[in-house]
Amino acid sequence: MFRLMTLISVVLLNVSHVLWNAAADQPDPTQFKRGPILVTEQARRIHADSPVFDGHNDLPWALRNHEGTVSSLNLREDQPDFHTDIPRLRRGGVGAQFWSVYVPVSTAAQNSSLTTTLEQISMVRDLTEKYSDVFELAMNSSDIKRIREQGKIASLIGVEGGHSIENSINVLRQLHREGARYMTLTHSMSLDWADSCTDKVISGGLSEFGIEVVHEMNRLGMVVDLSHVSPDCMRAALKATRAPVMFSHSSARAIADHPRNVPDDVLVLTKKNGGVVMVNFFPDFVHPGDAERSLRRSKRKEELSEQFADDNEQADALLRQWELKNPRSNLCTVHDLLDHIDHIAKIAGVDHVGIGSDYDGVPALPKQLEDVSTYPVITQGLLDRGYSEQSIRKILGGNMLRVLQRVEQVAGIDRD
Repeated sequence: MFRLMTLISVVLLNVSHVLWNAAADQPDPTQFKRGPILVTEQARRIHADSPVFDGHNDLPWALRNHEGTVSSLNLREDQPDFHTDIPRLRRGGVGAQFWSVYVPVSTAAQNSSLTTTLEQISMVRDLTEKYSDVFELAMNSSDIKRIREQGKIASLIGVEGGHSIENSINVLRQLHREGARYMTLTHSMSLDWADSCTDKVISGGLSEFGIEVVHEMNRLGMVVDLSHVSPDCMRAALKATRAPVMFSHSSARAIADHPRNVPDDVLVLTKKNGGVVMVNFFPDFVHPGDAERSLRRSKRKEELSEQFADDNEQADALLRQWELKNPRSNLCTVHDLLDHIDHIAKIAGVDHVGIGSDYDGVPALPKQLEDVSTYPVITQGLLDRGYSEQSIRKILGGNMLRVLQRVEQVAGIDRD
């Protein structure tokens, strides 16, 4: 009888484990510790077998701000002033990376958005040429697979902001020919045809031209990226698109109430669309307290801009004083990031969540996620929370690869 009861107990434990993993890997956050995460050999094995595909890294703009060229520093050596270098990318197990070719929205007023974007695309090409044994430019999902099999990091180009196309479908096509494989519809400024989440409403989501942009991206095989756009723009784009979308670096608004994050109803629509939300690492979008502080900072910045409209230096100085008196909490950890992954997996499903760090584009990061070497900590954290190996591989990049493949199918592109 004792042996029978023991056998029954083992069977029930195994069944419960299967049911846990089958139920979209939704963990109970009360069942794990929130202290430092220690990476095990099991996590390292899973990580090494995963695509590890990050949706957003701003190294090209960081290099531009450094001395303006790829040759200005040696990425084969540790670069403590950056989040990214080759030794840490290798320790992080990165297999594919969307490099952002971000340019500021201020370039729109200077009529230099396209020129500057093309310069940033050249920066990425220079990166892959200088370190050709490490990076290779990927134009499609088949390239990614081939490059990874060669032990190199597949490098893709993402345009961050529709201001880069200067209201021209022909320019959109030009950027695609240059290698861009996603475009974020807006950055921090609303456009004539798409609304930003951090600016005034112009078109109520998407204008007719905005819908035309989405349809052209579908035709070209470019992924429509909905980070930075307003919720109404998200909904309008999800209605208009014929292919899956991505959020290259956004988190869950239900966890941290910031306009840059994705509301639950949009998560549901993203599931129906087949898209992916790639969780941002910036504490202002991840930690609830830092999100609230970020909104207060934005309000203060707006007040100072109005008060000192003719004296930007004074406005900036007063804003720095405010920041010193109202610092970030320094409480954000990898566990806060994992909370966002949990929530998106719960609402949209584990097939619709990924990672979009924003490394080298943010001034602060969660504890244990300080640079590109730390991705294995996420793998361990997901293991600790009960995610299956299959689901972990999806989150670490499998979902993004699936989106790319489907976008190519919708465009009628044969990659075989």
